[in-house]
Amino acid sequence: MLLLPQMKSNFLFIVLLAAVIASGCSSSKKTSSTAKPAVTASKTIITPDDSLAATVVSVNTIGRFVVLDFPTSQLPKMQQTLFIYRAGLKTAEVKITGPQQDNNIVADLVSGEAKVGDTVRDQ
Repeated sequence: MLLLPQMKSNFLFIVLLAAVIASGCSSSKKTSSTAKPAVTASKTIITPDDSLAATVVSVNTIGRFVVLDFPTSQLPKMQQTLFIYRAGLKTAEVKITGPQQDNNIVADLVSGEAKVGDTVRDQ
């Protein structure tokens, strides 16, 4: 009869050990397959460039006016002020006065100097 109580205590020890091991394994975190990504994609906004751009095609230094060549869809308004650039540097300011013929329009030199081939922008 001495053997029987020791077997009971060994059995009880094994059951408790198995319960502790099983509870430790069940507490591990499981990852969800429906988890959302942490980074959301940003939406790109594209806006058209509606700034004016032209080229100086003729310069009259005595009359202080220039003839500007614009693309067909972009013509400036009368009395609009534009700026002339050469090699990235602002060299003159002009005011659109007209007349206009096709893509060409005349502008008075308000300040500075212009040369054929200079670029004209509204900024």
